[in-house]
Amino acid sequence: MSATTTPIQPEAPGALISRRRLSPGDPILSWGVRILSWAALLAIVLMLIDTAAHSAKLLEHTGFWAFLTGTVWAPASTVYGALPFIYGTLVTSLLALLFAVPLAIGAALLVNEYLPGRLAAPLAYGIELLAAIPSVVYGFWGIIVVVPALRVIETAVAGSPVGSIPLFAGPVPGPSYLAAGVVLAIMILPIVSAISREVMSTVPVDQKEAALGLGATRWEMIKVAVLPYCRTGITGAAMLGLGRAIGETIAVTILIGDAPQLSDHLFGQGYSLAAVIANEFGEAQELHRSALFAAGLVLFVLTLLVNVIARLLVMRASRTGKPRSAGDFTDTDTVVGTAFGA
Repeated sequence: MSATTTPIQPEAPGALISRRRLSPGDPILSWGVRILSWAALLAIVLMLIDTAAHSAKLLEHTGFWAFLTGTVWAPASTVYGALPFIYGTLVTSLLALLFAVPLAIGAALLVNEYLPGRLAAPLAYGIELLAAIPSVVYGFWGIIVVVPALRVIETAVAGSPVGSIPLFAGPVPGPSYLAAGVVLAIMILPIVSAISREVMSTVPVDQKEAALGLGATRWEMIKVAVLPYCRTGITGAAMLGLGRAIGETIAVTILIGDAPQLSDHLFGQGYSLAAVIANEFGEAQELHRSALFAAGLVLFVLTLLVNVIARLLVMRASRTGKPRSAGDFTDTDTVVGTAFGA
């Protein structure tokens, strides 16, 4: 007779842990974390409801659409239009993204792909230290350094063919959209760079080695194997940086010019939602106060939407399939052709 053996079935993951006797602290910790998570979400909802309630008087007086599209802000005449503030907020935030995202991606690639560890770590740490500088210091630095530098640039641009373009026309009176955008770019650089580095570090090593083994240069390997893999994560990092730029107050208040107007050139002065709230809330009464709450409501919703989109993009980057897997590099002709632009 031949003895038969029954193969041992591996236990399901977590089965051993589920059979282990839990300590009294485990359910307490579990429920404590759940309660705190729901409390944070509840706080956001209550803040939104309370801000909307304080905005009701203004919305009854002016109307929501008229408030969003109005271009005149005159509290003495009870005329409230938030479009100049929305415009200034979006212009400075988009300028910050335009400057910060290429720098952040370049810094992330430099740290992850080019520099040795003894140099990469201090550089990454130095970039992250930018997030620890108070925003008021950024504002003062912008007034002392950035604004004078932009005056020199504007003078040079005015004497060139570029000066005939309306976007770059006009004198630099001091603070401007461009000055605020440049400083905001430095402020959001650590956020975008840190997330981009983390996303790039998840690229499989064999995927990069496959491209290099097939004859690609380091830049071609980055273009074929790294950037497509990280595209969604980098987009999420940029959106998180945008949310940070939209809500910035002190630095923008110092650098944007505090002029409730719509300027058609980058060197013009403007205003932002956060800046007008910070400047006028202390002296506001009744309808004026309600108008500032309405501006805060617009800023709240705008920032919340940007951050939700960013979180969804980052989650998608960590859960969905890769743009290229290591198996894709088995097709030598396809990879070599792609890497060398064939």
